[in-house]
Amino acid sequence: MIDLASILAVTPELVLTFTGLVLLLVSAYAGDGSARIVSWLAVAGLAVALFTLGQPFVHAGGTVFDGLYRADAFGTFAKALIFVAAAACILLSPNWFESDGAMRPEYPVLILFASIGMAMMVSATDFLTLYVGLELNSLAAYVLASFMRKDMRSAEAGLKYFVLGALASGILLYGISLLYGFSGTTSFTGVSFALSDGIGNGELFGLVFVLAGLAFKISAVPFHMWTPDVYEGSPTPVTAFFGTAPKVAAMALTTRVAIVALGPSGAAWQQIIIFCALASIVLGAVAAINQSNIKRLLAYSSINNIGFALIGLAAGTPEGVAAVLSYLAIYVVMTVGSFACVLQMRDQDGKPVETIASLAGLSRSRPGLAAALAIFMFSLAGIPPLFGFWAKFLVFDAAVGAGLTLLAALGIAASVIGAFYYLKVIKTMYFDEPAEPYGAARGAVEYGILTACAAIIVIGYFLNPVLGSASAAAAASLF
Repeated sequence: MIDLASILAVTPELVLTFTGLVLLLVSAYAGDGSARIVSWLAVAGLAVALFTLGQPFVHAGGTVFDGLYRADAFGTFAKALIFVAAAACILLSPNWFESDGAMRPEYPVLILFASIGMAMMVSATDFLTLYVGLELNSLAAYVLASFMRKDMRSAEAGLKYFVLGALASGILLYGISLLYGFSGTTSFTGVSFALSDGIGNGELFGLVFVLAGLAFKISAVPFHMWTPDVYEGSPTPVTAFFGTAPKVAAMALTTRVAIVALGPSGAAWQQIIIFCALASIVLGAVAAINQSNIKRLLAYSSINNIGFALIGLAAGTPEGVAAVLSYLAIYVVMTVGSFACVLQMRDQDGKPVETIASLAGLSRSRPGLAAALAIFMFSLAGIPPLFGFWAKFLVFDAAVGAGLTLLAALGIAASVIGAFYYLKVIKTMYFDEPAEPYGAARGAVEYGILTACAAIIVIGYFLNPVLGSASAAAAASLF
């Protein structure tokens, strides 16, 4: 039944839907010249949606639409990260696209529609809602990956993402059909009730296929194969988007499915999560060592970081879920900042440069940019006292608290491998002979975002009380 409480509970999604439809009409009638104003209006729409998340009526609905959707603190936390990341990626885009004459107003509109899908994903309490939100996000993402229509790499990235994404969707649907067949319902609570009597072979196969489909979306090993190619081939602002908002949405969705729907079968899915966590940490660290392209390096970095986040999920406790949410919040800041630095990598003609070798001697030609990138690299490596260290500490602490001391020890050991390639970037900037200097710095908005992210990473410990209480409240709403 649809009542006023149901409508009010989905206010953020309604705001984004209205904004997206209006801006789609503006784009159609005003043409490409409206790209910048459409971008700013899209950011305004995300800001309004973010504001509505803090309103009491959004939470008053609870579980609405006959159990298909739940407005709770967990969804609110994830949506706040999604909307902020999406807005930042829109703001980072205009200068990059306009240098190639490819800035089109459809770009921010696609991000808005992807954000609607992601918002549905993190609040889904039924596998039908889960799939609708997932596909709404994915369809927009496929177009974004191939947004540079005349660039062969972008077209290839879009095609690979589409083909492998369709395969992952099929795997996910098959798992959902098995869980439905053996439990008689697609509701998370219904599936959980059916599993509470014990898990049979059919339900176990359904669980495995569902987690496999979701592992593709978070690019966890062994379903990571699309990530390096799509990250490298997509336009850099799109890669920044893929590395932030969709990762948060997919990880939050996986967490809700594991805790709420598959909770009684924790012993079964915990083994899968532990394997994916360790495999992602090790492969993400080892495969990044010989990368020469900065975007491919950040792709393997994202795989590595998802592995650390999965350690918190493997704990299966409120503290573990809170650690995952805190990790995602810090990860978004580090990733947005890193890609803001990458967007400044341009030659004297304004063409993008992506090789790590081009960073040689950056500390002498662009000391501010080098310092900011060094901060993000040190933080991603988990070097104290930067905020990235706290993210890793939280997930390891949650694992130890849940009795997974060996998992935490292996994660700590593997993090040492990952530190190598982050430090390699810093060594290139500060100790190698200077390469050809980049073109003149530009983009006050980009530098503002870059500076804000760097400041958060440096002084982030002062935000711990707010982040800790928010993540703890969000995690508690799942239990």
